[in-house]
Amino acid sequence: MSDQDKVASIDIHAKVLMVVVGSREGEVMAPECKLERRRFGTMASDRRCLLAWLQAQGVKEVVMESTGQYWKPIWWELEPYMRLHLAQAFSNRAPRGRKGDFRDAERLRRRLVAGELILSFVPDPEQRAWRTMTRTKTQLARERVRLYGQVDSLLQEMRIKLSNVLSDLFGASGLRILHALAEGETDPKKLAALGDDRLKCTEEQLIDALTGNVQAMQQKLLELYLQRLELVEEQIEKLDGMIAQALKGHQEVVARLAEVPGFGPDSAQQVVAEVGVQASTFPSAANLASWVGACPGREESAEQNYNSRSAKGNKYMRRLLTEAAQAAVKTKGSHFQAVFRRLLPRLGYKQALWAVAHRLCRLVWKILHDGVHYIEQGEYRDPKAKKQRAQALARALRKLGYDVVIVPTPPATANA
Repeated sequence: MSDQDKVASIDIHAKVLMVVVGSREGEVMAPECKLERRRFGTMASDRRCLLAWLQAQGVKEVVMESTGQYWKPIWWELEPYMRLHLAQAFSNRAPRGRKGDFRDAERLRRRLVAGELILSFVPDPEQRAWRTMTRTKTQLARERVRLYGQVDSLLQEMRIKLSNVLSDLFGASGLRILHALAEGETDPKKLAALGDDRLKCTEEQLIDALTGNVQAMQQKLLELYLQRLELVEEQIEKLDGMIAQALKGHQEVVARLAEVPGFGPDSAQQVVAEVGVQASTFPSAANLASWVGACPGREESAEQNYNSRSAKGNKYMRRLLTEAAQAAVKTKGSHFQAVFRRLLPRLGYKQALWAVAHRLCRLVWKILHDGVHYIEQGEYRDPKAKKQRAQALARALRKLGYDVVIVPTPPATANA
């Protein structure tokens, strides 16, 4: 890009945009008269006018702040025509008492040219669609967890201690009992008869747990909760199909990630949605770990580190890696279990678990970027257990709509 190319900066609000345009030539000592300022609205017609004006000004590059969700319509409008940058808001903070809309936009542009802004990663439209679906599914899963707590709280008000004897209220036996309760059945013996024979509790314990004082209002509330649960589970199932269809062309990548201890088809799909099919935006594993916020922080003075707390990063990837680490350290014979046990006495549970999450993050980059398979280097694993693990993964992937064929990899040709 030449010095004559113009750069625009946009201070974004819900209803108004403050736009400043100037050239890169003589940026350090550019007089104010070289800057063009214009105010626009945020409706569809205003966005079209903004695009036409920027093109008429010869703008090739635009920078804007990540202000809530308001930057997205502007980004989508300008994306096909210009090079865009999204700056993190705190990197463009103004000195106290010197904040102003046009002044903020001018400072944003000046700091972009000087390389002082912290820029956010905005994926391409296809990956953004994947993110929207996987994040919506995550929100629905959290809603299901909230419903679980609400149902259990309602049962406590009924003096019913069903959660004491069932490991999952929303399992097959639990749902049969809950639906019968919502329909008006209160006899503990009849409700207990709906339990499966494989329950670990005895029939007497189940009857005792189902003995309570149920009111009509509570039954109606329970019915509403169960209706909401059915809707949430139906939407999760639809999203599963949509995500599987969207990532069908990359099923081999999803399968490779799902091989890693702690991961599965669902978490592998979420990782691909967050970082991309090849993690090409991140030049190294350390760069990805820094973006996620999975690497140790550093606050050094006089060669002494005073704080190693990890910086904030992508909260979706941090949650995924934490959950994967918790599952990986419980996988018998895995390398991550051995690492966790070695670090646990020195670091404690939380830091040792986060160290495993950091290793998983770097491994994710290696698998995506280099296209390799995971090979377990931990303790010796029973061949029967390895076969069962492979079959379970294949069933999970087929359930999501993928075509899976299990082919053993010869050790001599396996990727490290």
